[in-house]
Amino acid sequence: MAEDEKTPETEETPDVSEEVEETTSEAPAEAPAVAEAEAQPAATAEPKRPSKRLPRSLRHKHAKKVRDQPAKRRSIKRTPKPETSPASRQERRGIVVSDKGEKTIVVKVDVTKLHPKYKKVVRRTRKFHAHDEQNAAGIGDVVRIVESRPLSKTKNWRLAEIVEKAR
Repeated sequence: MAEDEKTPETEETPDVSEEVEETTSEAPAEAPAVAEAEAQPAATAEPKRPSKRLPRSLRHKHAKKVRDQPAKRRSIKRTPKPETSPASRQERRGIVVSDKGEKTIVVKVDVTKLHPKYKKVVRRTRKFHAHDEQNAAGIGDVVRIVESRPLSKTKNWRLAEIVEKAR
């Protein structure tokens, strides 16, 4: 009886291991079946297209045309640079709004333009800081300013003339 008692105990242990083996053996058994099922439609379908771009080494190479090399090289002929005059500077005409700064005036310039889409006249106003060497311009004067090199952070215009003095 002792032997009979040992056998059931030994049988119970293999049963548990068999269940574990069965569960582990089921997963791999299904995987090849799935792989075989996937492989069959792929074989029947068209071959898979290559990715969007091939690596550079596998791309089609264009044959370059071979140029005929001249027997003697021609010398480079340099043409003289044409003489250029400095670009005409932009001019604006506006009203002096402020003359508080030393040798600086603020000029308000109104520009009227036709709107490109709606064809309505649109007035734009912009302020420019201009250099006034003699501090001649006063508030309300109509002045002509000319574009110049940058004189400060905001000042790149200079006073050309006072068109009309304020009353």
